[in-house]
Amino acid sequence: MSHYVSRLGQRMAARSASPQQSRSPLLRLAGPRRVRRVAMLSVHTSPLHQPGTGDAGGMNVYIVELARQLAAHGIEVEIFTRATTGALEPAVELAPGVLVRHIDAGPYEGLSKEELPAQLCAFTHGVMQVWAGHRPGYYDLVHSHYWLSGHVGWLAAQRWGVPLVHAMHTMAKVKNAALAEGDTPEPAARVIGETQIVRAADRLIANTAEEAGELAYHYEAPAERVAVVHPGVNLDRFRQADGRAAARARLGLPQDALVPLFAGRIQPLKAPDVLLRAAALLVDEDPSLRGRLVVPVVGGPSGSGLAKPEGLQKLAARLGIADLVLFRPPVGQEQLADWYRAASVLVMPSYSESFGLVAAEAQACGTPVVAAAVGGLPVVVRDGTSGYLVAGHDPADYARTLRRFVDDPHLAGRLGAAAARHAQGFGWDAAAEATAEVYAAAAQERRRRLRSPHG
Repeated sequence: MSHYVSRLGQRMAARSASPQQSRSPLLRLAGPRRVRRVAMLSVHTSPLHQPGTGDAGGMNVYIVELARQLAAHGIEVEIFTRATTGALEPAVELAPGVLVRHIDAGPYEGLSKEELPAQLCAFTHGVMQVWAGHRPGYYDLVHSHYWLSGHVGWLAAQRWGVPLVHAMHTMAKVKNAALAEGDTPEPAARVIGETQIVRAADRLIANTAEEAGELAYHYEAPAERVAVVHPGVNLDRFRQADGRAAARARLGLPQDALVPLFAGRIQPLKAPDVLLRAAALLVDEDPSLRGRLVVPVVGGPSGSGLAKPEGLQKLAARLGIADLVLFRPPVGQEQLADWYRAASVLVMPSYSESFGLVAAEAQACGTPVVAAAVGGLPVVVRDGTSGYLVAGHDPADYARTLRRFVDDPHLAGRLGAAAARHAQGFGWDAAAEATAEVYAAAAQERRRRLRSPHG
């Protein structure tokens, strides 16, 4: 047995033999040798971390919600992540059927994402130690997230003789092709690493058809090994609930204000400065807006934004709108939903987004979105119906689009109602079903290759 075996692990092993699971619609997809237990890898950010802090963001939400839905349908998930404090238990139950395993790899604190490649050997060793304590065939598949995890997954899948399914989430070549001014390009080591993972993976999951095209164009990913699975939204948490007025009352926002919201990690890639510059243009053009414009920025510095953590506050002061901008730290999912509901519009001027989960969440809460027409955002936002897409990152273009909400006080309500309807198509249940189909296809293909005399 391994150095740590939890009671949860014992319950999970017992449940894996339960005849009730065979009735799950997801499990029927996997054929005679179904995928029962998945080792999910998230090296650089823990699913237990607060989204919007450090490197925690949409990927954290993605992993948590997907794992929960897979487990609810009978596919057990063990998530391996790097321990960031010695106070963590080696294994923590995130939800029934979902176990988070903390792996010691390098110092607990003070490591940036860029320093983590040096710790991949130690992380892989920790994963292998856990695996060595189980019976053969304990894990049926490896699902890795982001390129750092992909390298661990590549080795683990080879050693265990199971398929590797990988989700890029973001790609170095795509980010480097659309860098914000002054931002730091992704290193060559990441480009090389991503290229190797694309070649090694049995299946690659792309958030959108555009991302699938980018995998083919930039990394020569074979089309037959790429599957498009839209991420989901927790529609129980992100919903219209009691509406904008009640949410504003809870957050202390004026009822009659125009409230363009930025929510996310504060870094050049996400371009919160574009919203601030657009707000300054609005006030310059119409000084009467100064009394009824509130610009909340909800999130914390991340990535290259850590180099100048006060940069956005200083920009607001230089623009003369410091009194209009509310800087708030990252918040939990329930309060984040209230910020979405309270906003007139969510603004996402990002330079690159593989999907744009924040946009989907806001729309589910009945809030329209003004977003850059990049990455997956044209899939998430229905231009002219649930919000507006803006070509490029010129603050003047965003100011003109936001001006529509000033000129038509009912616009936010009309677009918001359509946005809520549009978001219903992004539930996590559908995402889990599609992911399970990818698992089944990867497992079937591997069995076929093993049976083939030329495999």
